[in-house]
Amino acid sequence: MQNKIKRSPLFYVGDKYKLMKQLAGLFPQEVDNFYEPFVGGGTVFLNINANKYYLNDNDKNLINIHRFLINSANNPTLFFKNVEKIIKKYHLSRSYKEDIIPVSLKKEWKKTYFAKFNKEGYEKLRVCVNKHIKNDPLILYILLIYGFNRMLRFNGGGKFNLPVGNVDFNKNVVNALNGYFDFVQDKKMTLSSKDFRAYFANRKYSKNDFVYLDPPYLITASEYNKRWDQKAEADLLGMIDDLDKKGIKFALSNVTHYNGSKNDLLIDWMKKYKTHKIESNYISYHNNGKKQIKEVLITNY
Repeated sequence: MQNKIKRSPLFYVGDKYKLMKQLAGLFPQEVDNFYEPFVGGGTVFLNINANKYYLNDNDKNLINIHRFLINSANNPTLFFKNVEKIIKKYHLSRSYKEDIIPVSLKKEWKKTYFAKFNKEGYEKLRVCVNKHIKNDPLILYILLIYGFNRMLRFNGGGKFNLPVGNVDFNKNVVNALNGYFDFVQDKKMTLSSKDFRAYFANRKYSKNDFVYLDPPYLITASEYNKRWDQKAEADLLGMIDDLDKKGIKFALSNVTHYNGSKNDLLIDWMKKYKTHKIESNYISYHNNGKKQIKEVLITNY
């Protein structure tokens, strides 16, 4: 575990950056192989020291972006050159380098001027992706950075359909990218995009392995969680029990209560393990009020 918490350059929905100080203190100190079946943006693996990393997410585009960033760690200069080329071509804001937003626009739209300024270029880039270069990880990464709530979202026809966000390619993004490049370039990493059941099938473990799980949360309402159901939850909990029987250390992030709902399946299951309360401060995007949420980390060590 590093002293300074690294943040994923995807700033992804469900990102654990704000909770990492709490979580990292509860993780094992010595890890041989690190397994993360729901890697998401990747903030957790960036804060784990292991000999090998096995990272997975069922979102193929997300894994392709990680793979692309890992490969780009060999030549960050070329990566930033290519980013700048696209940003300039589509006339998107780039405060990490220069402020190109007119003062008049900032005065008229005090809180949303990034969205107003970037909307036209962002939508042109989105059309370009949907018509010509569907799976280009660099373009998808740029769309994610400028997109609403920093998600990857596609409609039923496979078209990227996220609207522009009130965000910018700023110094925080550049710092996070450089931190990511520094971390991954000398690491042994295996990436996959499978359903978690396939990810766990026939896997062999050794003594100091550690599995961290941050699955979709059964009782929360975010876009990310819509395809998760009781069966998926039960299957996952059963697989975690199998890890425990094999003597493999695991940590599971989840929520037991959320805005009046509670996850009885999880609450009953976790009684046989150690439960650590995690202080979270998620804000509701709908009313800017704090969500009523009880987040936990469940471990077997």
